[in-house]
Amino acid sequence: MSATSEQPQKSQQPQQPQQPDQPTAPTDPFTPPDPGRARAHRAHAALFRIAERHAATDEQRRRQVHPAFVSPHEAVRLVSFLLSGAALLQDGEPEVDRSDVTAALSLVPMVRGEMDELEAGLLQMARGRGMTWQEISFGLGLGTPQAARQRYERLVDRTATDPGAG
Repeated sequence: MSATSEQPQKSQQPQQPQQPDQPTAPTDPFTPPDPGRARAHRAHAALFRIAERHAATDEQRRRQVHPAFVSPHEAVRLVSFLLSGAALLQDGEPEVDRSDVTAALSLVPMVRGEMDELEAGLLQMARGRGMTWQEISFGLGLGTPQAARQRYERLVDRTATDPGAG
């Protein structure tokens, strides 16, 4: 055996420079990826996919509330409307496929977090304007003032502790 064949061969794949904002895969296969980074990457990819496929032209963007960009809420709404037939595909626009649906589903937690923050803020402003929990419970369609107050407390807790919501 020659001296070169006895040494373990190293991988010949070139090393790419690591960028600080890019998520990196753990080198240990038993270390789970950072779920926050993975979620952020998936949300960005989902928005890009839906915008590229279903909001690429001015006419397609006019179907949205914010025609200049696709927000997470708009992306979910757009895919849902296209699937249900409430919005029609334009000529040359690709059919909504499983990846589009997966992309929209990936955005639902972000949309839910945004709605929770919006509702909590609205409830705080209602209380700041002197509205009673009875009035608020009526507006929310809840049966009791206690239910409205408990809902508010859950929203505040959830929005204060959920870093992935916004």
